[in-house]
Amino acid sequence: MRRRRMPFSSRARRAELALIDGEVGMALAPRGRLRLAITFTSEADRITSYDVVADPVRLSQLRLVELGL
Repeated sequence: MRRRRMPFSSRARRAELALIDGEVGMALAPRGRLRLAITFTSEADRITSYDVVADPVRLSQLRLVELGL
């Protein structure tokens, strides 16, 4: 599978903190429609990996709660 690079800087400004399946992450939902979710794995107060979910089927399976901070 070929990986694509996505320009993210302009989208990052619109991303919101959210609980994604009970873990802190970020969500991008323009006009209330979830388009992208990012979950993080951390160890010793450092992010060690992240997962970007953009597949509509996977997005529909996520439990998402806005944190509104």
